[in-house]
Amino acid sequence: MRFLAILTFVFTALTTFAQNDLVILEVGDHKITKSEFLQIYLKNNPAPKYDQLSLDEYMDLFVKFQLKVAEAEALGYDTIPRLVQELNGYKKQLAAPYLIDSSKSEALIQEAYERYQTEIRASHILVKLNPEALPQDTLNAYKRIMVLRNRIVNGEKFEDVATSKGGSDDPSVQENKGDLGFFSVFQMVYSFEDVAYNTKVGEVSMPVRSKFGYHLVYVTDKRPARGTIQVAHIMINCPSHLDNETLSSCEKKINEIYEKAIKGDDFETLAKTYSDDPSSNRRGVLLPEFGTGTLTRMVPEFENAAFALKNNEDISKPIQTSYGYHIIKRLDWKPISSFEETKKELERKVSRDSRSLTTQNSFITKLKKEYHFKDKSDKLIRYMIKEIDSSIYKAKWNSKDLSDKKYIFKINKEKINANEFYSFVENRQVGINKSNLESRLKDLYQTFEKERVLSYEEGKLETKYPAYKALVDEYHDGIILYDIMSEKVWNKAIEDTVGLKKFFEENQSKYQWGKRLDAIVYECYSKDIATEVYELIQNDTITSANVIDIINHDSELNLNVKTNKFEQEKTTYLKDQDLEKGINKPYEFEGKFYVVDVSYFVEPGNKDLNEAKGLVTSDYQNYLESTWLDELKKKYTITIHKEVLHTLKK
Repeated sequence: MRFLAILTFVFTALTTFAQNDLVILEVGDHKITKSEFLQIYLKNNPAPKYDQLSLDEYMDLFVKFQLKVAEAEALGYDTIPRLVQELNGYKKQLAAPYLIDSSKSEALIQEAYERYQTEIRASHILVKLNPEALPQDTLNAYKRIMVLRNRIVNGEKFEDVATSKGGSDDPSVQENKGDLGFFSVFQMVYSFEDVAYNTKVGEVSMPVRSKFGYHLVYVTDKRPARGTIQVAHIMINCPSHLDNETLSSCEKKINEIYEKAIKGDDFETLAKTYSDDPSSNRRGVLLPEFGTGTLTRMVPEFENAAFALKNNEDISKPIQTSYGYHIIKRLDWKPISSFEETKKELERKVSRDSRSLTTQNSFITKLKKEYHFKDKSDKLIRYMIKEIDSSIYKAKWNSKDLSDKKYIFKINKEKINANEFYSFVENRQVGINKSNLESRLKDLYQTFEKERVLSYEEGKLETKYPAYKALVDEYHDGIILYDIMSEKVWNKAIEDTVGLKKFFEENQSKYQWGKRLDAIVYECYSKDIATEVYELIQNDTITSANVIDIINHDSELNLNVKTNKFEQEKTTYLKDQDLEKGINKPYEFEGKFYVVDVSYFVEPGNKDLNEAKGLVTSDYQNYLESTWLDELKKKYTITIHKEVLHTLKK
């Protein structure tokens, strides 16, 4: 969600607002109550302080936020069609947990926990099919996958059928032969998961439909869930398709690193030094938890090696995957938690998962009863079958050919006119023919009825559920704030080249180079190597490339070379070193040894705009925002009711 980067102030409704809630802040005509402010304050302060200074400081930030929102609304950002559409999309997502049958949801939560206990290994064959496919295309896809299933039932191997011409449409099938490895609950689309957990080992399911198409699911193994695990790893990026010489060099490098690891070298330091995985390198080698119930899945070779480690701090021997070579260190392992411990997390996952849609039919039945639903569709559909002409079979029927002021159903006192359903059918008439006219009209009516009943309930959510209203307000403010900040601050700072240049010139003294040196830095992993490098580069005919070839001949880990203009005081391994022009003697820093060959020194001086552009742009954005806020403070009346604010003090 693109606006989250600027949602500094978000809030969750924790309780229903008191009827006589005191106003704590007024910005223009907009009033914010004490309860609303407190909810926002608690949301953004996990360890809140209630002293006067903390409350006043937060109120100052909150006022700035409210000023921006007020200006965005005044300028009509909340009426821009693109942003209205975006908000409506988020509202649909936010409404989903409120449009399900809670009792049915409980059963799904229990089912999910039971499935947590077991992991399934399955292969699949996919016949792709668009979710909006025509009936004939759907029938053709079904016939095709049944032919494939019959071949398997009659004795052909599953993997042979999957990889054969006209077999699986899954693009990875030639590599994995359809094998998806082990998986657990929530790691596949629900329809696929449901069939997998209800198919015996060694059996092939009947076709199952998902948003991707039709699948055959072949269950090859089941095992008790292994829990969740967190590991660190060192990776040498070396895909298995590379030539043998490169693979051999990578294997040699990972084995050298492994020898260092088992001899006691710090694993995190080794990873930061040698690992080619940029994400694990940046995050201190830590990978996300994976295993039972998580959304993270690793390739089978990696998972098996990780779960084979018996104790925390154990280190695996090097393993090869399709990505390269890995050494894995186990950091933590957790068994399956009890139902009580995992229930809230399961509720969250179920509410966001496609399985929650299975509860909607029973929910709609309850809504119909609550809202005194009255259905007249049978009579209307009989009328449509009689009156619709043959143009519908060519997908050219115009709903205006039928006009009816009668209603098709009534919900509470609201009557849904038959013309709305006619228009609905017109937009979905593709694929209707003489043989399926009645069934298609009934199916379309069921869809139409469901959409309208849920839409009716959705329209009442903000009055029925304060928590939902709070979330909608949060998204509303975030969306319009992102756009107005882009226009007034972020994009303006980038596009206003004249203003940026003027700002840079007026603040030139802030953008200075420190003392720099143009140098080749030889980063060595032992004192002996540093000494050897120092002696080699005394020879003017030896280049840095020659040095790398000589020093790294027996090991890929001996030497790393960097060439640049280095700002000495901002480069940790150069800072405070008494360096001279020419070749400097080796020195140690944080366990590594450095030889620095200085070509020349560059004295402190002004940066030009290109050299400082990132920092200048950031500072210019801050300047634009500050100037804009000053203007808004003059435009809008701001009243902080401090006597109310300070009643929050404890």
